[in-house]
Amino acid sequence: MSEIASMTPREIVEELDKYIIGQESAKKSVAIALRNRHRRNQLPDDMKEEITPKNILMIGPTGCGKTEIARRLAKIMKAPFVKVEATKFTEVGYVGRDVDSIIRDLVEASIHLTKQTKMAEKYEMADKIVEDLIVDAMIPGAQKEPASSVPQPQQNNPWAFISNIPGMGQYIPQQNQPQPQQTETKNDDDNSNQLAREQVRQQLRDGLLEEQMIDIDVVDNTANTIDVGGNESMSISIGNIFGGAVPPRTKKRRVKVKDARKILRDQEAQKLLDMDQVTSDAIENAEQNGIVFIDEIDKIADDSSYGHGPGVSREGVQRDILPIVEGSVVNTKYGPVKTDHMLFIGAGAFHVSKPTDLIPELQGRFPIRVELSNLTQEDLRNILTVPKNALIKQHKMLLATEGCDLEFTDDAVDEIAEIAYISNETNENIGARRLHTVMEKLLEDISFDLPDPEMKTVTIDKEYVLKKFEDKVSPYDLDKYLL
Repeated sequence: MSEIASMTPREIVEELDKYIIGQESAKKSVAIALRNRHRRNQLPDDMKEEITPKNILMIGPTGCGKTEIARRLAKIMKAPFVKVEATKFTEVGYVGRDVDSIIRDLVEASIHLTKQTKMAEKYEMADKIVEDLIVDAMIPGAQKEPASSVPQPQQNNPWAFISNIPGMGQYIPQQNQPQPQQTETKNDDDNSNQLAREQVRQQLRDGLLEEQMIDIDVVDNTANTIDVGGNESMSISIGNIFGGAVPPRTKKRRVKVKDARKILRDQEAQKLLDMDQVTSDAIENAEQNGIVFIDEIDKIADDSSYGHGPGVSREGVQRDILPIVEGSVVNTKYGPVKTDHMLFIGAGAFHVSKPTDLIPELQGRFPIRVELSNLTQEDLRNILTVPKNALIKQHKMLLATEGCDLEFTDDAVDEIAEIAYISNETNENIGARRLHTVMEKLLEDISFDLPDPEMKTVTIDKEYVLKKFEDKVSPYDLDKYLL
């Protein structure tokens, strides 16, 4: 959070602009919500508890950027994030008894996020241990001296204790005494072994052994767990039951040195973690910074046009979601978690129903309403070219792996945007997702023919786009060939 704390709402919007085209009002609202979290943290503890997040309800057609805004916001904030479909809970039972799983999923996401952050702090220490493990796998160290090298009278002679009496040692014969020559040979072997290990260590640091295969011991996490079933598909670790009395089971894996380094580094870094501290920090992170995105919230709005039967189930889901949104305690396997200060973002198209069809208590928990506009033809064109993960850039990079340099002329980009826009306007509006369908249809022949040594450079111009679509369809029923 400290990295993001210095970002003003204007800077947060600029960061969102790198990936999302248009929807300025929605970006502004989430940027203010994010900044308010920082402002709240500056307050005294007694006042901090009184201020709760102002949850947001996004209203707009599918494919206009609702989910992407929430997901990018969580990445900027490095906060636990979970996306759920509200309609999922109408299937679980008559009133959707599984709604608490939203918070359990958020806590799991927070545990993973916090664990990765803590492990990154331990990597430097783990790298030193990993280097020794890899060297041991390549050249085993000197073996411990076997017990048989101890003088036999000390082991088998019942009167061996007499040798400890002054003057009596001469009457107890000593057998199997190591000869000086054997000791010298052993010392020479140790020296040569140590020299070989140092040479291997230096080669490892120089990156000369990355492709060599070695055998390593890997912890088998599946061996010591019991599946207890249930809706959550929970499993219990046997080590947790017996307090760590059961040692972790390992298995041998033969991998390259470069892969072994990654596996062992994560394994050793995890051993250095204090999991109690990780769990405590993760729960606090989920409670204070967690973001829950509830999609398709309009589908649980109780509109009379749906009929009486299903409406009861939808209203039941709303009433189950209500205590979580307004603040309650949810029991998880990591302990109780409070939802008072989590940020909830609801989203829906609200074509059939209206926000006022939600139960009044739930409406009041989403005080900020943001309407997202339909994408224009210019917006669709910008989505193809402007963002850091622009669609055209993605396809260029994909085909570049096959040795094909893909180029798009400006008029071709305009034509693609126009085809997507007409299809959205004349039929079901699926927003920016229409561009994926158009692009896949446009490039399917090229993708099918690759790899081809003769296709080093392919240029997509307006004529190619028109030829690809005009032969089959008119602009008015274009979409039935796209979806």
